[in-house]
Amino acid sequence: MGDASWLVKSEPNTYSFETLVGDGRTVWDGVRNHAAALHLKAMQVGDQVFFYHSQEGLAVVGIAEVIRTAFPDPSDPTGRFVAVELAPVRPLQSPVTLVRMKASPTLADMAMLRQGRLSVSPVRPEEWREILRLSETA
Repeated sequence: MGDASWLVKSEPNTYSFETLVGDGRTVWDGVRNHAAALHLKAMQVGDQVFFYHSQEGLAVVGIAEVIRTAFPDPSDPTGRFVAVELAPVRPLQSPVTLVRMKASPTLADMAMLRQGRLSVSPVRPEEWREILRLSETA
């Protein structure tokens, strides 16, 4: 595992964790929020990434890994934004819902819960461990 951990959000009807597993890798592009883009720029090869289904499901469902650091986002004609490449690691034992995350005191200060609109956010080590624990105690 790299030195940092992250969480990315995707609407499952647009791009689900199952699709990532089937594809084997993906370019994580289309991020147009400057704060989220800074997080993409900070990612390093080997960093672990929680995959969160937004809009439908509202749960962390799997783990991916950064396999290529920030490069110019091919979907951005302005050249201002970046993308990274992710590969699947494994699905979580059971999804960890937003409701369960909000109920955990350990996750009270989690960036995703404080800044819900961010599509890419950091995850602290104790938050990572708590989400894995919640996944195993569903």
